[in-house]
Amino acid sequence: MLWSSRQTLLGLVFAISAALVLAGIPRSQAAGDDASQILKAMSDYLATQKTISAAFDSALEVMTPQGEKIQFNSSGTLLLQRPNEIRLTRTGGYADVELLLDGKTATLYGKNLNSYVQLDGINSVDQLIDTLRDRGMSIPGADLLLGNVYDTLSADVIEAKHIGLGVINGVECEHLAFRNQDVDWQLWVQVGAKPIPCKYVITSKAVGMAPQYTLVIRDWKSDVPVDETAFAFKPAEGAKKVEPSALATLDELPPSAPAKGQ
Repeated sequence: MLWSSRQTLLGLVFAISAALVLAGIPRSQAAGDDASQILKAMSDYLATQKTISAAFDSALEVMTPQGEKIQFNSSGTLLLQRPNEIRLTRTGGYADVELLLDGKTATLYGKNLNSYVQLDGINSVDQLIDTLRDRGMSIPGADLLLGNVYDTLSADVIEAKHIGLGVINGVECEHLAFRNQDVDWQLWVQVGAKPIPCKYVITSKAVGMAPQYTLVIRDWKSDVPVDETAFAFKPAEGAKKVEPSALATLDELPPSAPAKGQ
């Protein structure tokens, strides 16, 4: 057989190797019960962490009308104090966003636009996440910040697998894979007494070429000291308060980008 390119040959070798590896996973290792137990242990551990700081890198894939897959990348930081305070930043090529909750008022600040939206009566991080989603602002990795991660993530699972071990940023992790009706998702959870999430991948099955959202978490710290002003909103000079409908413009993608794939 003649190969049109070296890339084609490498792609076939990769696909065959991956299939052989997955076919060789022991039955006990791939059991759904193992995956669910690890997910539950992670959820229980996260719920006990009252103050968390971390950094993250995210990658969002979209498909063009021509069938080309394009990836957009961002990085950010997290400071969370349960149950009702959070500071989340995300900087990418098209937005520089800060999200804060000070216990009662949520603020979404678009630094690149020097404008912000405020929502009153937000009494918990869970309520904040739900409210933003209801208003059309999707935060795929936010499920990991909820008070009960297990109930949320496992609600629509139709298949679960414990793939085995993997290494993320030098940390040994349990590699889990789950299937829902419209998405597949994978989770890498640190091995040992501190089962924290290290990587989270969501694959859309409803969009051609199955684009993904990838979140890699690093520098996770618990029980960090928090300054009393850590969650206070401090806008730059000249910042404008705008209507909540402006939330849609504070995105990871340029306005002309194709629809998201997650």
